Amino acid sequence: MNKRIACLIFSLFLLCMLPLQSTVAYQDQPYHFGFKKSKNGRLPSINEEGFKSIVDRHGAVFLGDTSQKELYLTFDNGYENGFTPAILDTLLSRHVPAIFFVTGHYVKDKPELLKRMVAEGHLIGNHSWSHPDMSTISNEKIKDELAKVKDAVTEVTGQKEMKYLRPPRGIFSDRTLGISKELGYTNVFWSIAYKDWDVKQQRGWKYAYDQIISQLHPGAVILLHSISKDNTEALGAFIDEAHRQGYVFKSLDQLPGSAPTPAPLSPSTPQR
Repeated sequence: MNKRIACLIFSLFLLCMLPLQSTVAYQDQPYHFGFKKSKNGRLPSINEEGFKSIVDRHGAVFLGDTSQKELYLTFDNGYENGFTPAILDTLLSRHVPAIFFVTGHYVKDKPELLKRMVAEGHLIGNHSWSHPDMSTISNEKIKDELAKVKDAVTEVTGQKEMKYLRPPRGIFSDRTLGISKELGYTNVFWSIAYKDWDVKQQRGWKYAYDQIISQLHPGAVILLHSISKDNTEALGAFIDEAHRQGYVFKSLDQLPGSAPTPAPLSPSTPQR
């Protein structure tokens, strides 16, 4: 009888432990990603923002290899403003890889541009289907938002993997980072950015150029919005100046620990 009781108690203990092993209790305090900008080549910091431990714990990225003069170019494509073809032309002419984080609206509206991105060796990342504040929606809704983008991009382009996520609006929590990591995503933030998304406050290509160049630093993850006319017109000059300073542009798939980058289908030559 004692053995039977002991076995029963042990079995109940195991049953009680199973949910703890399969369900993680994440905190849900929302944060807006922010950083102290780089000056004179010094590295930016997110220490003072109070959420660095959460970002680090979930393996989120906001810097690349800071021991190397390398840059990672990322674009947010919520909708198309007519500039992405010119951006792609500039990237192609200079053999520079990038990643484009797209929403459901973009996938439905611009399938031919998605095909071109993949054909020319760029990555397509997830920016959610409807661009919500993911800290305000359920785990199931997060999964649905991300799955719809991934499946739609695969259907349009044949890109079967989607490993990178840019949280909409830069808002995240311990829960959103944790759930998306469980789904196989690396959350990608940034270490160079400026207010470029307001199409009514474009200030000319030189302003955009100066904003980016003034923040340049090793291992930078650069956030640009493709709807910006200024960004589009400054892109070539910025890439040329970065090359002149000895920087090399790399794909996110070339981050330490990542899988090799697929070879572009378009002709390319080594960067300077």
